[in-house]
Amino acid sequence: MSTPLPSVAAPRGHQALTVAALMATYMQAVNISIPNAALPHIQASLSMANDEVGWVFSSYIAASAVTMSITQWLAGRYGRKVVYQYAVMIFVVGLALNTVAMTSIQFVLARILQGLASGPLAPLSLAILLEVTTPPRHARVSLAWTVCSLLGISSGPAIGGWLSEYYGWPSIFYFSLPMAGFVFLTIARQLSEKRVERSQTFDFFGLTTFSVGMIGLQMLLDRGERLEWFASTEIWVEAIASVVGFYLFVVHVMTRKEHFLRTALFRDRNLVLSTVISFALGFVLLPTLALTSPMLEELLNYPVDTTGYMTIPRGIALVGALVLTSLVPAQVDYRPFLIGGMTLVVYANWLMLGYSPAMDWRPVVEAGLLQGAGIGMLLPALARAAFGTLDPKLRPEGSALINLSRLYGSTIGIAVVQLFFYANTQAVHVALAKNLTPYRVAAYMGGSIGKPELAALNGMVTRQAATVAVIDQFEILMFAMLVVIPLVFFLRKPRPAG
Repeated sequence: MSTPLPSVAAPRGHQALTVAALMATYMQAVNISIPNAALPHIQASLSMANDEVGWVFSSYIAASAVTMSITQWLAGRYGRKVVYQYAVMIFVVGLALNTVAMTSIQFVLARILQGLASGPLAPLSLAILLEVTTPPRHARVSLAWTVCSLLGISSGPAIGGWLSEYYGWPSIFYFSLPMAGFVFLTIARQLSEKRVERSQTFDFFGLTTFSVGMIGLQMLLDRGERLEWFASTEIWVEAIASVVGFYLFVVHVMTRKEHFLRTALFRDRNLVLSTVISFALGFVLLPTLALTSPMLEELLNYPVDTTGYMTIPRGIALVGALVLTSLVPAQVDYRPFLIGGMTLVVYANWLMLGYSPAMDWRPVVEAGLLQGAGIGMLLPALARAAFGTLDPKLRPEGSALINLSRLYGSTIGIAVVQLFFYANTQAVHVALAKNLTPYRVAAYMGGSIGKPELAALNGMVTRQAATVAVIDQFEILMFAMLVVIPLVFFLRKPRPAG
């Protein structure tokens, strides 16, 4: 799995290939978050239940993680150019199906198709970038690739909010069509095809059992509250599938030497600890967006486009801190940057605990700036921690493991915050409204009160309960990052260069 594919790039047109690869990276990343600010419009148009909102993100991310795992095998068997072109074509089909979806299930299925196609785009784009540039420029082009990926995630809510507000929510998926067309034509014209002489073997059993375990857990968390947990047969099926999938995967890893995650990876302490930290980072990165935009739109009554604009400072701080931290010389110890980044993220989430219906836009922007700066500082330092002590032969698989942990951290994080949000909203609503009866309200108001007025009071209580529940979820995200800070002290210093 770690055998590199031979160079496939033609000497001519490498500038166009560079632009196309970076554009494809941005395109697959921006489509993770572009529905974020447009969720109220999508939810109303498709009659989407509250517990289905998280599927808009998790379906795309989980599907992407599955195909990302087999990208190298697909490229070795069928050719990198073929895989890349088919991925772009299927991605466009997914975009089109999103715009014509009439129900929430159709929309989620289109997002799954989109995610499956997006999985190979980022790793293949990075491989192409490394092949069309000289080795001295690899660090710079890798940084550009990372910036495009994070810029896509950060700019998605602003773009989606503006487009959905003025042109309707389907327009957020039209946004990617010109980019997809340019990428497809450039790859078709400028990229020459080469395949390895003998296709590499791939551990499909290991991937399948791991995926069944993760998907079962995801569905369990997404559907449990709505179906009253283990009172439902569906929840039992999903729980059994998750347990059996993870059990078979663990047994498979322990009893077989070759599998899609080699045991040699887990002998490196830095990589293991960095994988755990990366999971926590993913747990915070996208769930924060998934909570903030609905809070601003539904509880604080901000317009959809304004909600998107308020995420821009977070993205600018993230990319700026990422670039500055990447420029720090390799001789400088990375661990203070890890602790500094984590501290900023924790402090930003602590500021989010002070959100209230009476606030203006400033606390949201301030917390977003600090969190973005913390994540931007954390990412390059985490990469140095993960690969500084790892055998170079294992770095492709190590990179895949880090990316998978961050993706699955995001999907599980979204499911967890959605689960606790609706449970906490109900609990707080009961606590606030238990004394809200016509007679008691009338006594305080000095007169009688009818059903319309009582309904208005109930709506007010519901909004207050939802606000408290959102703040509680920011607390969960804060502790998710807080508990992994001590792991930094167990990281070893990287090996000296050379």
